[in-house]
Amino acid sequence: MAKIIFVNRFFYPDQSATSQILTDLAFFLAEESHEVHVITGRNIVGEKVTKLRRTEIINKVTVHRIGRLGMQSPALVSRSLDFISFYWLGAIQLIKHTTHRSIVVVETDPPLLSIWAWWLLRTRQVRIINWLQDVYPEVAVRFGVRFTRGRVGDFLARLRDQSLRNAAANVVLGSRMAAYIESRGVPRASIRLIPNWVDDRAIHPVESGANPLRKRWGLGNKFVVGYSGNLGRVHEFETVLAAAELLRDHRDLRFLFIGGGFLYEGLKEALRRRSLDKLAIFMPYQDQSELANSLSVPDVHWVSLRPEFEGLIVPSKFYGIAAAGRGAIAITEADGEIAQLIAAHKCGAIITPGDGAALADLLNLMIVDRALGAAWGRNARSMLSAHYSRTQALDRWSQLIRSLDQDSPKATG
Repeated sequence: MAKIIFVNRFFYPDQSATSQILTDLAFFLAEESHEVHVITGRNIVGEKVTKLRRTEIINKVTVHRIGRLGMQSPALVSRSLDFISFYWLGAIQLIKHTTHRSIVVVETDPPLLSIWAWWLLRTRQVRIINWLQDVYPEVAVRFGVRFTRGRVGDFLARLRDQSLRNAAANVVLGSRMAAYIESRGVPRASIRLIPNWVDDRAIHPVESGANPLRKRWGLGNKFVVGYSGNLGRVHEFETVLAAAELLRDHRDLRFLFIGGGFLYEGLKEALRRRSLDKLAIFMPYQDQSELANSLSVPDVHWVSLRPEFEGLIVPSKFYGIAAAGRGAIAITEADGEIAQLIAAHKCGAIITPGDGAALADLLNLMIVDRALGAAWGRNARSMLSAHYSRTQALDRWSQLIRSLDQDSPKATG
């Protein structure tokens, strides 16, 4: 069986999104008798200081933890130091543990790990899989990060393209991401589409009347519009805010926000300034054991992605919403990744970013006709079971690993 080395800044027991799917995959492949190692950081998202052992074996996976120990900060200087520490100490671990015929799987935290791994392993006979959770440096460029503008950004993109072309496989999360990577000269044969997943056995529909959180949070028979997870820079809340303005006097409506993120406090403040906070309920991230209940509290969820990030990022929270048997309102481009799934499977609606009036009209309709949201939810769960289940995703990964393990390794070039 193969020796597989994963590289990502976060891993179990961290509960961030990329950590959870990496943990799922690493444990699964270890159960298939592969030798699995993970090179990861020493911190947990949202915790000040976490004393995790530098090396330990968890569920047959050997974990090597590196880097600075301390509070995770969004500040540019702090993040840069975290990244530099990870690149340097991770290089030592990667060279130490990579052997002939190893398969190295790198995610995208910290950014541009594909360049890092390709350069470190360029003379070794190993197979590299780039697992693209997002596409850098383009994401940074569109954020307006000064360092990545102009010639520097172009140079990094060319290096990134070369690293992807020299990889054994490049796993992407959606069809638009696949098309973008191919447009950069990456061979189509090396691109594998494997969407992210959730544990659809643990996350399942919970009827409103039987949901303990709905009662605990005082929602009763209100129509609940939910957002769950990270509300970050690639998202927007202005459309929802505009709809809330138009619906401010609706007694049967509540907006529920569960989670956190860069925009979270700004949204709270914007609602307060407009005296709309009576319509909103804010809750922290919920424990994984509560996700079936928390994701089932809303009658409908909303997801958003700023149009300039389509093809570079996929809002994978959509799959958790579907697992809970709830429909989604996509505040995205009409031909965006999630919008296309919603249209194809009739499990929600699409709202043009900025069109708060259209969103308000839709919510007014759904409050009156609650059967519409229920039908979307049934369709969403059916879609997930048929095409995007955890079992299907892990099986696709297993097939990819087996196919590469049978190939003769080549120097990465």
